[in-house]
Amino acid sequence: MIQYQQQQNRYLETTIATATPAQLLIMLCDGAIRFTRLALEAMKNNQPQEANRQFQRVQNIVSEFIITVDREALISKNLLQLYDYFNRRLIEANVSKDPAPAEEVLGYLIELKETWMQAAKAATAGKVTHE
Repeated sequence: MIQYQQQQNRYLETTIATATPAQLLIMLCDGAIRFTRLALEAMKNNQPQEANRQFQRVQNIVSEFIITVDREALISKNLLQLYDYFNRRLIEANVSKDPAPAEEVLGYLIELKETWMQAAKAATAGKVTHE
């Protein structure tokens, strides 16, 4: 089991090291979606400590989104406001033990991932046609 975990960790490290910025963003979205779902499941099962742990993981990813926003991009102000909103709603869900704010953020994260995937495809298609 330990050897399998080590192989899996090496695979993940290689995947991250060779990923494009767009792919990294999509992987972060995947993680945020997964951890939000785990937090909601923990809330449903009356496991507040586990819910808190998962919410913190999501917030760490959202913080990474904030750090990596290109401040020169026209959309940066809107993205920063959106990410700030995500954090506030996640905190609200965690503190109030109300799943509704987290469910809202989950929906936005899924939409955001789809948007980044489309943007990555468009960027890739643009590179192929211009080469």
